Amino acid sequence: MSSEWFRTYAPVEERPGAGPGVRLVCFPHAGGAASAYVRLARLLAPGCQVLSVQYPGRHDRRHQAPVADIGLLADAVAEEVTRHVRGPYAFFGHSMGAVVAYETARRLHGHGAPVRLFLSGRGAPGDEPGVHDRIGTDAELLAVAAGLGGTAADLLDDPDVREMVLPALRADYRALGSYARTPGPRLHVPFTVLVGDRDPVVPVAEAAAWEAFTTAPTDCRVFAGAHFYLNDGTNLDAVARIVTAALAEPDRSPVDGGATQAGARARSVATGASGDGSEGSGSAWR
Repeated sequence: MSSEWFRTYAPVEERPGAGPGVRLVCFPHAGGAASAYVRLARLLAPGCQVLSVQYPGRHDRRHQAPVADIGLLADAVAEEVTRHVRGPYAFFGHSMGAVVAYETARRLHGHGAPVRLFLSGRGAPGDEPGVHDRIGTDAELLAVAAGLGGTAADLLDDPDVREMVLPALRADYRALGSYARTPGPRLHVPFTVLVGDRDPVVPVAEAAAWEAFTTAPTDCRVFAGAHFYLNDGTNLDAVARIVTAALAEPDRSPVDGGATQAGARARSVATGASGDGSEGSGSAWR
């Protein structure tokens, strides 16, 4: 693929006469790079091709200025998807990546939109920036990055690593700190929402609120873990199974893991009641 925005990390299985199946476009977290999805790409291969988004200002695009605006990032990725992604595709975004994925899908609404959104580690957008997104000093940024676990704390003690990480991290938190959802129609795309049960910045109830942003079914999973629950191998295996099941029938809710229909039961789990299914496999609450 010629786009400078997408990276691939695993071979894809070509179906005779049809090419690959549903592609999964993955959006990294704040301060993260396309390589955050290497393990997921390999778990989904060869049946599903992962196109991991490389934002400007990191890794092989480190000499480009990072983009400190969610809308501009979504504009750019939407254009690249339109130009380069053929056939059905879905979006997967973790943390900040969930917001960029959602805004990108809004721009593609009615123009070959994704068949499903996987929204991980992020609450639904509000009318003003989230309280955890308003971070000022570099010291605060580094403390948040270390505390959430996206980057090992000992690596951030290295001055060279800090110099490499900080420009992108600053830009990403400026983007988040100025982001609020603008009014518009709900999407007509199924959502799969994933969150850790001990996430310090995303309560389960805030993740549950994503279902108000689509007219299609929402399937929600709670995992044992914190903000970067995906770093746990058992959880990531379960996420790969959930993605595979969902994309096998992209116009329907996933059936993996015993998910049930919505209503009072879904709301009760979102407010703290126990879900069904084992925590390690992603308890279903819709």
